[in-house]
Amino acid sequence: MTQETGGFAALGLNPNIVAAVIATGYEEPSAIQQQSIPIILEGHDMIGQAQTGTGKTAAFALPILNRIDPSKREPQALILAPTRELALQVATAFETYSKQMPGVTVVAVYGGAPMGPQLKAIRNGAQIVVATPGRLCDHLRRDEKVLATVNHLVLDEADEMLKLGFMDDLEVIFKAMPESRQTVLFSATLPQSIRAIAERHLKDPKHVKIQSKTQTVTAIEQAHLLVHADQKTSAVLRLLEVEEFDALIAFVRTKQATLDLASALEAKGYKAAALNGDIAQNQRERVIDSLKDGRLDIVVATDVAARGLDVPRITHVFNVDMPYDPESYVHRIGRTGRAGREGRALLLVTPRERRMLQVIERVTGQKVAEVRLPNAQAVLDARIKKLTNGLAPLVGDAEATHGDLLDRLTADIGCSPRALAAALLRKATNGQALTLEAVEREQPLVPTSAPRERTTGDRPERGDRERRAPMPLGEGRARCRTALGARDGIAAKNLLGAILNEGGLAREAIGRIQVRDSFSLVELPEEGLEKLLAKLKDTRVAGKQLKLRRYRED
Repeated sequence: MTQETGGFAALGLNPNIVAAVIATGYEEPSAIQQQSIPIILEGHDMIGQAQTGTGKTAAFALPILNRIDPSKREPQALILAPTRELALQVATAFETYSKQMPGVTVVAVYGGAPMGPQLKAIRNGAQIVVATPGRLCDHLRRDEKVLATVNHLVLDEADEMLKLGFMDDLEVIFKAMPESRQTVLFSATLPQSIRAIAERHLKDPKHVKIQSKTQTVTAIEQAHLLVHADQKTSAVLRLLEVEEFDALIAFVRTKQATLDLASALEAKGYKAAALNGDIAQNQRERVIDSLKDGRLDIVVATDVAARGLDVPRITHVFNVDMPYDPESYVHRIGRTGRAGREGRALLLVTPRERRMLQVIERVTGQKVAEVRLPNAQAVLDARIKKLTNGLAPLVGDAEATHGDLLDRLTADIGCSPRALAAALLRKATNGQALTLEAVEREQPLVPTSAPRERTTGDRPERGDRERRAPMPLGEGRARCRTALGARDGIAAKNLLGAILNEGGLAREAIGRIQVRDSFSLVELPEEGLEKLLAKLKDTRVAGKQLKLRRYRED
């Protein structure tokens, strides 16, 4: 099957879109893409039942781009996502697939970012709007006509949106859109609530259901570490100190990140190079050849640049940045453990990315164990071991070949053999002091575990819930109160989702959430609390205003 007659081209997509997809390294559509793209291209409403990791983003992004008119500077497609992380991910996918479509603009609309620039981008004619429901409703309150020209609507992960309490927001959005629109709904499950939405708002929808295939990578030892995003480089440097590798490939998301990390590694004395889409083919081949023959030990690459890379001596893969989907993860770690050799894959996970880790584990059918970042003692031991391994082979006949020179040098310098040996060791280690205190001073330890996720406290009998005292506050946190409680149909996950979406916080910044019958208590960071509460002022949960305020425990 040739590229011209098969693959994505066979689905009837614009050649420019096909070219952009192939440039990312994908040549054959997945099952969800093969079935969904023709349906959406024909203008039908559709219900797609598929898990994350099956390629569903491209399943709706490609045909919708195909139906966009770049000459019209107005919103034409709206994609709703339950979280800001997914919204950003989907927006990035649209930008990637539209690279060869001049005039197409994408805007991501989500809480935690200023509303002005988002609304301006929409009014300036961004054809693709990717939004979280809560923030989009905020814009509709400012401008009820903001969706008047949208004729394609996609609900991505609809079941998650309902779990987070966005049902009423969705109804507001449906009413603000033209009835003649095309509506596509994707959901991992189809509970009655999702079916009810489909019955009310979709017209004779086609159904597509894809079973997610379990992908196994049993030959490769996998592990993950929890780190903060701004500490990834220091984490990589620590890991390299203790991991015994032959050759290694480190995956990052952007071209600039390949250059930055490769430069940091070179500065520490590693034989490293960047590999990204801007590098010419002949230079790319030289980098790979250097990795094969040992002139390079580490390559920092993007997914696109590393497709097809086959170097048997690669013993380690570092996923410095989380891949966008499980298929990419499987592809990445498949660069090691080749030709019957052992392989090791490490994944750096930020607190916001733990959900994707769970998706990867589900799709691959394997648990990716958590490991701790090496502490200062482990780094010191590794450095001494490396020095020992380098000196041990030289000791055998050293006294016979260099003993007389030792005697002369100690006499000329006027020092003891021990002092001379120490001076030579200082030179051999480039002046690096191999002590625990010196290692600890080099860089602060990166946190290796995140706070345990907590949602609600232990629930006593219903009659006691209103009277019981609040739990002790965590350090650096303030307790806030909302009048929404269990009798309003509120669960802890609803409050958590709303605050994460609209407040722009990391998950670990939110402490305990205690849902009582007539109110709820939420622990939030003390620092910047008033600014955060102002940001959450118009937030709605399950159709009702959140109205969080500081809780005074007098």
